[in-house]
Amino acid sequence: MKPLVKILFGIVAFLIFLLLLVCERDRPLQELIPLYASPTSQFMPLLGMEVHFRDEGLKSDSVPIFLLHGMSSSLHTWDSVVLQLATQKRVISLDLPGFGLTGPSPENTYNFDYYNKFIDSFSRRLQIKRFTLVGNSMGGAIAWNYALHNPVAVSRLILIDALGYPSRGESGSLGFTIASTPVLNNLLLFATPKALVRKSLETIYYNQDRVTDEQVERFHDMAIREGNREAALKIFRGSFKTSKPKGQIDQIRTPTLILWGEKDNLISVENARQFNQDIRGSLLEIYPNVGHVPMEEVPGSVSRSILSFVLNK
Repeated sequence: MKPLVKILFGIVAFLIFLLLLVCERDRPLQELIPLYASPTSQFMPLLGMEVHFRDEGLKSDSVPIFLLHGMSSSLHTWDSVVLQLATQKRVISLDLPGFGLTGPSPENTYNFDYYNKFIDSFSRRLQIKRFTLVGNSMGGAIAWNYALHNPVAVSRLILIDALGYPSRGESGSLGFTIASTPVLNNLLLFATPKALVRKSLETIYYNQDRVTDEQVERFHDMAIREGNREAALKIFRGSFKTSKPKGQIDQIRTPTLILWGEKDNLISVENARQFNQDIRGSLLEIYPNVGHVPMEEVPGSVSRSILSFVLNK
């Protein structure tokens, strides 16, 4: 065997060995429910899935608030905000298809058209005709696109550090960078190290002290729920490019509130100003010294902003 071939063979063998060391199986849903479902959790049979959601607060509220989480997240990101919103509103948080306890879509489709169909089906099943739609990050992109798809259903739109414009060269997250890198991202189907999860979370928060062992464990477990890694990888490979938004952002006519963390490393605060400029009559609030998930870093401020907007106070 030639020396170069031996070296290459040795490198490949070493990489395979490392992969075997960190390789971990998908976790079945039944293992995760006792850990992450709460007494208010419900599971709705819908589009071939068992959709995990929580319906809390004032049941008499005819125009509830729907909360959509971001990429690789779950409804848990809204926990602190829900506690405060639920004192005055009906609040429905959910794990979007491909994430959390809901898990993958049987259609293996993750794009604007699919999530529009999902929200239509979800709201009809709950017999809710109008609602306030709140979305963070990827959930924000799904929210504003849905407002274009079905403007009659969306009473008010709230975008929190939402996707919508081309990258401005943000530093981003290590985990997201790996997941977006061709070939290398295939490793994430078999290995999702907790160290990588922790490092990614540390870029999401401005205050990195908020990253706890418990939180790393939850994000890791949700990531390796059966089918979720394949779903996330499909999104990172560009599944949203297979369907275009139902219009341009500047065509949104729904009353809109834009909330943003000034120190967001994933989606620059300049995007907040762009949304504000493009959506006629929109309101903008920027939180100083806050990162990509204001609802976790400053839940009190976010809750007050949402209630003030929704209740017209």
